[in-house]
Amino acid sequence: MNEMKITHIIAEFHGCDKKLISRSDAIKKIFENAVGVAKLTKVRSYYHQFRPTGVTGMILLKESHISIHTWPEYGYAAIDLFGCGDRKKIIDAYENILKELKPSKAVKKEIKRGIWF
Repeated sequence: MNEMKITHIIAEFHGCDKKLISRSDAIKKIFENAVGVAKLTKVRSYYHQFRPTGVTGMILLKESHISIHTWPEYGYAAIDLFGCGDRKKIIDAYENILKELKPSKAVKKEIKRGIWF
């Protein structure tokens, strides 16, 4: 049987810049850049601007997906990166998002999914 390696990162960012995470255009720029830096393959993306503030965004990838939900009033962002294949690409995307959002505290859980033989 072949390996089927899936990396799933669930991250919580606390203490983010409230202005930055309140704007869908800023989140889009950060996420689209992270996909490019990590050499992931974008299929489609969508970002929703909530009123008065907050963003939900998702990038559908050939490798799976990356998503974010923000609560600017708390300086909080919930981020999900799910990808099959090269684990390094998902890690690179996460590290790029971390660098750009600059939370004062980041909690990251990595789950190995699939079949790891």
